[in-house]
Amino acid sequence: MSASTSVTARRLAAAALAAGALVSLVALPASAADHARPQGPKVKISDVQYDSPGRDDRSNRSLNKEWVELTNTTRQSVNLDGWTLEDESGHTYTFDNYRLAGRATVRIHTGDGRDTRTDLYQDSRRYVWNNDHDTATLRNDRGRFVDDESWGHHRGRNHH
Repeated sequence: MSASTSVTARRLAAAALAAGALVSLVALPASAADHARPQGPKVKISDVQYDSPGRDDRSNRSLNKEWVELTNTTRQSVNLDGWTLEDESGHTYTFDNYRLAGRATVRIHTGDGRDTRTDLYQDSRRYVWNNDHDTATLRNDRGRFVDDESWGHHRGRNHH
């Protein structure tokens, strides 16, 4: 192989490598975007009223002043059928045939009541959420952790 052939071969190899690098740089963002994992439903616990205002007399009125709010932060409605809301003691509310509209909030009250689009009722005759400390945990219909909210000595800790 002559010296000029060797130089030409090296130049061709360098040009091929440069072209390959340029193609991979251009293709990378599209490829990464194609394989991005889709985001799941963005439903979160947006507020909790765990200490019913007034006297804790177990009246239905007092029980219904204890609640947890969920907010759908997306534009699409989310089917919450089979999802659960649970406290640390294992008291569990299971959503039955309920769809939370996009950008909407629903309040889940402890006591008895008539379910509406914006208010659901656990139909409990006892308080669910402890005043001094507790954790509200939301799970989807497959039992996977979605969100939680803690207060009292557990503040800031997530329980999955």
